[in-house]
Amino acid sequence: MALAGWRRWGLGSWKIPTERTEVILPRLRSVVDRFGAPCAVMRDLGRAMIPAANDLVAELKLSIPVLACHQHFLADVGKDLLKECHGKLREAFRGFKIRPRLRTLARDLGRKLSDSIGQARQAVQDWQQSTDHILPKGRDGLAVIRALTQWVLDFPVDSTYQSFPYDRPYLDLYDRCSCAHRAAVAFLRRLPDDRTLRRSLDRFSSILTPILSDAPTAQLTTTLRARADLFDELRDTLRLVPRPTHCERSAEDAANQLCDIRKDLHQWVASLRQRRPERGPAVNTREAIDLILDHMERHGDSLWGHVISLPREVGGGVRVVDRTNNILENFFRDMKHGERRRSGRKILTQDFEHLPPAAALICNLTCPDYVSIVCGTLDELSAAFAVLDAQRNERQLGLVSPQIDQKAVDVDPVSA
Repeated sequence: MALAGWRRWGLGSWKIPTERTEVILPRLRSVVDRFGAPCAVMRDLGRAMIPAANDLVAELKLSIPVLACHQHFLADVGKDLLKECHGKLREAFRGFKIRPRLRTLARDLGRKLSDSIGQARQAVQDWQQSTDHILPKGRDGLAVIRALTQWVLDFPVDSTYQSFPYDRPYLDLYDRCSCAHRAAVAFLRRLPDDRTLRRSLDRFSSILTPILSDAPTAQLTTTLRARADLFDELRDTLRLVPRPTHCERSAEDAANQLCDIRKDLHQWVASLRQRRPERGPAVNTREAIDLILDHMERHGDSLWGHVISLPREVGGGVRVVDRTNNILENFFRDMKHGERRRSGRKILTQDFEHLPPAAALICNLTCPDYVSIVCGTLDELSAAFAVLDAQRNERQLGLVSPQIDQKAVDVDPVSA
C-alpha cells in the first residue's frame, strides 16, 4: 500500500505475489503517474523495498529524500544484538522447566489453601506490612510461599508491553528468580519449626537453583545485559518514544528537534568508536559495537532528510515527514482488528485471500477533504458509483470504445 503521509490518504493498494523489487516498482510508478512525484519516500528496511524506492527516485531524476523508518531501524539493530542471547536464555528456562514446575507448586499450594483462601490473602497482606523477614507458621506461611511463587510467574508485569527487543521478558524472569531465591535462602535461616513449611520452601528453592547455578546461563545474562545497555543507549539517543497526543508542536520545533537528534546520534557513534576495544577478552563488546556501526554504515544516510521546504506558491515554510511508517503499520493493525470483529476469527488468512485490495481504500471515506474531491458528500457517494457503472455498461455495449493505456497494464511475474 502507498499512503500520503500528510493527508493520510490511501493512494494505492495491491495484492502482489511476492515482495520483490520488480513487483513493487510498477506500483510505485503508477502512484507517481496518478498523483505526481512525492516530496519524500518513507519506507521500511525490506530488501525489496529499498532498491524499489531508490530506482523510482533515480527514474524521476529529482532530489527526493528516501527515508528509512526509525522504528524499523531500531528494531533491526535490537534483534541482531539481542535475539541470539535472548533465545538461548529462553531455551535454558525451557530446558530446566522452571515455569511448569513453578505453576505446579502454585497449584499444589493453592489446593491446600482452597478452603481458607480469604484468610490466606489477608495473612499475606499482613506479612507484607510487617518489618521482620520471618515466615509465619502454618497455612499463613504456605500462603506467603505461594504468593512468592506467583510473583515470579508474573514477570511479564516488568515489561512495557512493546514486544522484543524493547522488552526482554526472559531477562526479567531471570531477575525475579534470582531475587526470589535470595529471599528463600534468607527465610530458611530463620524458619519456624514447621516441617510442612520447610518442605514447601525447600521445593521452591530447588526449582530455582538449577537455572541460577548454571554457569553458562549466568554468562549469557551478563552478555545480554551489556548488549541491552547499548541498545537502550541507541534508543535514548534516537528519542523514539510515544509522543503525547495533547502535545502539538510546530514544524519549526520538530525540525529543530530532528537536528538535535542527528547531532546527538553522531556524537554517540563517535563515542562508540572510542569505546570499542581493539584487542583483549572483550569480544562481546567488540562484536556488539561492530554490529551497530555496520547498521549505521548501511542505513545512516537514509535516517535524515525529513524537513521539506514548501514552495512559495503555498506560503513557503517547512513541513516535517514522520520519522516512522507507523501510520501504515497502524492502518494494517486496525484493518485486521476490524476484520476479526466482523468474522469472529483469529486466523485471517482466508478472509484476506478473498478481500479485494481496493477494500483498503474505503478508509479514505473517513477523510473529509478526500470525500469533498471525489463526490462532495457521503450522501452523493451512490450517485458517483452510478456514474462509474454507467460508463462500464456503455463500454460493454460497445457504445464507447475503451481507452486502454498499454503501459499501465501490469503483468505479475509468476514466482514461488
